[in-house]
Order: sequence, then C-alpha cells, then structure tokens
Amino acid sequence: MNLAGTLVRSADAFPGDPAVRLHDTVLTYADLDRRSAAVAAMLDARGVRPGDRIAVMLPNVPEFAVVYYAILRAGAVVVPMNPLLKEREVTYYLGDSQARMIFAGEGCAGAALAGIDRAVVEDGFGTALPVPAERGVRDRKPSDTAVILYTSGTTGRPKGAELTHANLATNAEAAAGDLFRLGPDDVVFGGLPLFHSFGQTCGLNAAVGAGACLTLVPRFTPDSVLGVLAQHRVTVFEGVPAMYVALLAAADAAAGTPRFDALRVCVSGGAALPVEVLHAFEKKFECTILEGYGLSETSPVAAFNHPDRRRKPGSIGTPIRGVRIRVVDDTGADVPDGEVGEIAIRGHNVMKRYWRRPDATAEAIPDGWFRTGDLARRDDEGYLFIVDRKKELIIRGGYNVYPREIEEVLYEHPAVLEAAVVGIADPALGEEVGAAVVLRPGATATAEILQAYVKSQVAPYKYPRRIWLLAALPKGPTGKILKREISPPPLGQVE
Repeated sequence: MNLAGTLVRSADAFPGDPAVRLHDTVLTYADLDRRSAAVAAMLDARGVRPGDRIAVMLPNVPEFAVVYYAILRAGAVVVPMNPLLKEREVTYYLGDSQARMIFAGEGCAGAALAGIDRAVVEDGFGTALPVPAERGVRDRKPSDTAVILYTSGTTGRPKGAELTHANLATNAEAAAGDLFRLGPDDVVFGGLPLFHSFGQTCGLNAAVGAGACLTLVPRFTPDSVLGVLAQHRVTVFEGVPAMYVALLAAADAAAGTPRFDALRVCVSGGAALPVEVLHAFEKKFECTILEGYGLSETSPVAAFNHPDRRRKPGSIGTPIRGVRIRVVDDTGADVPDGEVGEIAIRGHNVMKRYWRRPDATAEAIPDGWFRTGDLARRDDEGYLFIVDRKKELIIRGGYNVYPREIEEVLYEHPAVLEAAVVGIADPALGEEVGAAVVLRPGATATAEILQAYVKSQVAPYKYPRRIWLLAALPKGPTGKILKREISPPPLGQVE
C-alpha cells in the first residue's frame, strides 16, 4: 500500500479531468501524475530513501500536491509545515523530525534552512524535470508512516503524530465515500491549509481519491471566497466555524442575494459550530451543513453527522465506519449516557505513535484507546455532543462551567459576531468566567448589555463576570480561535 496510489488510479481513470486549480491555473490528473513522478525521480537521484523525512513548507498552491505525492511515491515521509512559521519554529520542526530535505518557497525562513538540502518551489515546479518511463510508486506497508503531522502544541512543544498509509488512505476513503459522496463531477473548496490534517485528508486526499477537482485558496478572505464559490461552482465547502461566521457576514453585507446553486453540502470541523450560525448559514446559502469531529492524531475524522442518518445540530454525530468511540471517566471506565466524560477513540484512524515520544504516546494511548482531552456526552441514540476541551473547563468556586455553553448563548445575541469564553484566575473562587467578544459591523452593544443577556439565560454561577470587546479574536492557521492568546484587559480599563 502507498497513499500515492490513489493519484495513479485517478490519473488512469480521469487523465484529462481537473485535479487541482488555483485561479486560472489547472492541473489535470495526467499533469499531476507526471509532475509528481518526475519530482519523485529527482528525490531518488538525490539519495532520498524510503522512510526519510522530507519537509514541505508551502501554501495552498498546486505545487503542494505535486510535492506531497512525489514524496509519498518515493517512499519517504511528508512533514508538512506552516509557511508562516518563524526561523526558531522552523529550526525546531526540522531538528525534531530529523528531516533530510525541505521543499519551500523562496524566502521562507532562510537562515533556519542552512545546512539542509533544499528545493526552491516556484510556479510550475516539476514541469522541466524528465518524467521517468515507469511512473509507479514504491511499495510500502500499510503500517509504514506516510506523514508526520505536528500538533498545535497548546501544552508544551509540538509533537509529531505519525500517520500511516493505512490511516490516511482509509480515512480519506471514508470521508469521500461515506460522508461527502464525492465523484468526478464535484468541485471541493480547498481553503483549509493543506499542511493541516483537515485540509489534507478531507480536501486533497479525498478529492484525488474520488477524481474530483480541488479548487485552492491560499488565503481566506470572505469576499474573494464568495467569488470562488460562485465562479468555480463549488459543490462541497469545507471549513472551520470562523469561516462560516465570516462568510455569513460577508453574504449579508453583499448587494443583492448571492446565489450558490452548485453548492450541495458543507462540512464543518476543527471546533464547535454555534447552532445559531449553522441555521443562519443554511438558510442564506440553501445548503446542508454536516458537522464532524477529529484530531491530527486521528487522521483526522472520527465522528460525523452522516448524510443518510438523522442530523442533530450541535452534535458531532456518530463514529465513522471502522471507528469506535467511548466516553470515559478519569479511570477509563465508561460513563452513563447523558453524563460528561472524555472522548476515547479506537480504530483505523488512530495514529501509529508520537514521533520519538514513547512517554507521550503511552500517556495518550494507555490501553489501546486514544485519549482526546475533549469532554462530551452521548445521548440515548448514540450521538455525541462536545462539551469542551478538558483543559478549557472552568471550575468556578467548585462548579463546572463549560465555555461552549456560554459561547452558544452569546452567539444568539444579534450584536455578536464572535465570542470566546475563558477562565480568569481568581483568588477567592479559583477561576472566574470571562468572555472576549467581537461585535458585528455597526452593532453598538456594550459589555453590560451582553452580560445582562447571558445572565438571563444561564444559572447564576455561569454568566461571565467580565466581558471585553475586541476588534478581532486571535486565530491559528486554520481559522481556529486561539484561546491561549486571549487575556482580559487590566481592571479599570474600558471593557
């Protein structure tokens, strides 16, 4: 087995069909196959051997797909890296992964790349290289590592999750076939970063496996994305909640009523999608949103609202085919339905291990079940509802406050565009509840008005004692809100 085999099969079946597109640049499946085979031959000539780690530091451009499948064809391991990383971060990633080579754009963290074999990737990369007579792929075992994905490192330094060929191929197949029902006529929105598990599996690998077209967006801006959805006739949109919030606001502000009649299904993951946003987006864009759940360590898809089953807004659905999910307490015992516990996952999607981190691997997978750190409850029909991150739980005076519950209430207020609820250290209570809020353009609500609104909706111990207004919330490369970078202004300042 080799994950790159999906490209070869689609190139044989759909040689003239578009595989990846960026603006007016289109690579057919035959183009992508030839160029990746040529780059794979170049790697072989440079001494790259199966199992070698090769870093990729590129935005969402067609060349990412060329290089990604070339590395896999050569039997090497892809180490995707955010092209916005600074030199210190690049040095860590390259050193920890022991990468022997990197594909990067001109000017990417140059000083950090000294001493490592580097290929500078520009538009059309690979077209001038000779195509080998045999365009096959190296044989790899299903359990061989295909990609090392570094986690965000919210606690400690980032760890590399080793994902195997079987992990990624099976997960992409499940996403393309069972969930999104992709086919050669589909156009998939490619705005999720390809260096991230969501964009890589559900975007690139799922689209290529199905013979669909992935239309790439290197930088997400709401107005330009609305144009891409309409002009490229996108049928499947994949995004994180912040993208849905931004697109909804942009569509509301647009002149006339935008039409996206090709759009048939939208996919949300990466964080909880507020139910109010889900309903508003579906009404505006006349589509169905399927919300799911996963992590880098699970390739990433673990659970979803399936298209052929009842959909429950606010739920992450049920486990995908071949995956089992339990809700457990701190001892590893199952909690009763309706009670809150930690999500534990077992199946074809769970990573092989953390790269060079046996202790961290043993802690994360103590008994064959991967502990996610996410708190959830399961209803009597088996649907899972994320409550919050275990580490984001706020304990106020001995009472548990789940930030997501309070965020849902804030999103229901018509003046609120985005909200993030965080714990604030308090000498008397241990933690106090705080909320950072971004208002909709033109809205004039005050912190006091928002506080009174939430207070009227939840138990007295839950409402935020401190609310402060921001122009924007800090976000990571996928658009996920970074709560660890949110802190309240000093007392006495206007909030």
